[in-house]
Amino acid sequence: MTRKQAIQGTKLSEAALQRIETGSLNFRNVGDLKKLLAKYGVDDEETIETFVDLNRDATSHDWVTQYRGHMLPAMQGFVGIEAEAEEIRAYHPQIIHGLLQTKAYAQAIFEIEKPLQETTSEFIHYNVALRMERKQRVLTREPKPVKLWVILGEAGLRSTVGGADVMREQYAEITRLSALGNVKIQVLPINGLGYRATNDLAILELGAGLPPMVQVDNPWGAVSTSDKPGEVARFTRRFDYMIASALPPEDTPDFMQRLAGEL
Repeated sequence: MTRKQAIQGTKLSEAALQRIETGSLNFRNVGDLKKLLAKYGVDDEETIETFVDLNRDATSHDWVTQYRGHMLPAMQGFVGIEAEAEEIRAYHPQIIHGLLQTKAYAQAIFEIEKPLQETTSEFIHYNVALRMERKQRVLTREPKPVKLWVILGEAGLRSTVGGADVMREQYAEITRLSALGNVKIQVLPINGLGYRATNDLAILELGAGLPPMVQVDNPWGAVSTSDKPGEVARFTRRFDYMIASALPPEDTPDFMQRLAGEL
């Protein structure tokens, strides 16, 4: 039975099932666990309850668990996959990508959106903490950190969030991260003549024989993911076009220094 066949009738993706099989993820929905056990021919009630108990114990050790009640439903699966990816290529036109943000910048972003989204201070606290932990787990994963390639829109970099001091710290953080061996950051100039996507996107290479997937935020605030080859290829072409239009990665530190000087 292939993974594609196994997940039919469940809410699981092939990537999620692969991570469950290797022990890096537990079942979010115990119903999916029971459906798979039934599909695999397991009908002994004691055995089924043993698996349910094991899954419950694993959930208590899942680092995402403490944030799960404050996350958008679509983000729950994405966050788990993101930390296990081999490579992430991402584009953000309007704000600085979450994996590059400082705590102060992230806090300011959520505070700006608070009256619009009608969120609570508790929601902001947990989501800022989650963003910082995502950053750490992706960029400093041992023994092999995720390879991260980010293209940032100049307009987003110039948009002042939280004040001049917050932005200077953020520019310094981008400079620091750009020096890491597993991180590549480019700036897409405002006055460039090449192609630029309107929405942010992320392409995740998962390895282990799994297909890559693409994640896109839509204007309604939802997160859409797909591992359909046609969709992944379409967004990969967009990213590749923007690579050619963006400034070389080695120019990023000087660009950040120039932006900081203009504040």
